[in-house]
Amino acid sequence: MTSIPYGLRDVKVATIDPLTGTKGTMVDLPNSQTLDFSESEEFSELRGDDKVVAKRGSGATIEWSLESGGISLAALVVINGGVLTTSGTGPTVKNTYKKKVTDARPYFWAEGQAMSDSGGDFHVVLEKCKADGSVEGTLADGEFWITKCDGTGIANNLDDLYSFVENATAIGIVQPT
Repeated sequence: MTSIPYGLRDVKVATIDPLTGTKGTMVDLPNSQTLDFSESEEFSELRGDDKVVAKRGSGATIEWSLESGGISLAALVVINGGVLTTSGTGPTVKNTYKKKVTDARPYFWAEGQAMSDSGGDFHVVLEKCKADGSVEGTLADGEFWITKCDGTGIANNLDDLYSFVENATAIGIVQPT
């Protein structure tokens, strides 16, 4: 089977307990527009006798970025830390996201789903992410809010960095274990 992913159908994120690796409840990143990633690794060289004798990598990492239309305060808590509070009922409901300078950005898991033009779907799973880059959005006249964030992915407690999953029949993103 050769997967031909097309478009971005869905992105979900979940917190990760840094000690156990246990994932929290998935949160939808609504109106997902991009899930971008690239694997990289730093290498050291051993030189001797006027030539490179050996190269050794320090372990791969993932540079990633996410963009979505609008803003999900629940997803923002997963990605950026902080606290979400809700008050009121019915038409007086008020959700407030608050981030303090002392709130650390947590590790989180992310999975994106694309439909496959060859049938089924294609999933990209980033096992342990941290938004160590920017978390941003812009309010502009005549424009929708686009939420953007980027960071680095490292291996989880099992040394898994990322995975690609192609399904012959489309399967939505399921709660990670």
